[in-house]
Amino acid sequence: MSVVESVLNRVPEPLRSFALRHRELVKFAFVGGSAFLIDNLVFYTLKLTVLSPKPVTAKVIAVLVATIFSYVLNREWSFRTRGGRDTPHEAALFFLVSGIGVVINTAPLYISRYVFDLQVPEVSRFTQEVADFSSGQIIGTLIGMGFRWWAFRRFVFPQENVRARSTVPSYDQDPPAEEEPLRS
Repeated sequence: MSVVESVLNRVPEPLRSFALRHRELVKFAFVGGSAFLIDNLVFYTLKLTVLSPKPVTAKVIAVLVATIFSYVLNREWSFRTRGGRDTPHEAALFFLVSGIGVVINTAPLYISRYVFDLQVPEVSRFTQEVADFSSGQIIGTLIGMGFRWWAFRRFVFPQENVRARSTVPSYDQDPPAEEEPLRS
């Protein structure tokens, strides 16, 4: 039994049906959640150490690291049956869309810091950190994720069922048709 099957067996029925019907979205959200954790880890590591005076630079680097991770998992898992483009073309489009996503993702943090001036000494350190987290990690990520979901399906992986599925049966596939017994 695969990991996905064992997890789905524990999910209550209304959610299980939703997850099976929208498996591509669920996988995309899982990859996005994992990339979000990587993004946070890299962002706060940089922001609280070597890039403390440059939070937007720290955010850009964090998003780039998370994007590379995201490309591999989205291509090989979330959108594994979609495609329609040569791999180099697909990768270039993925990183172009992701680059636009970086701008979308960092825009709320930039606005929070430099338009609303929510930074020390104008506000307390606590207020600055709450504003950075809310604008950069929550608002920016949600807007960026919505854009990426739309753009990946529209431009990067536009055609459905063009790449072969795994030969291992799972909830991602319909069960194989039973063969009729041989008659002599």
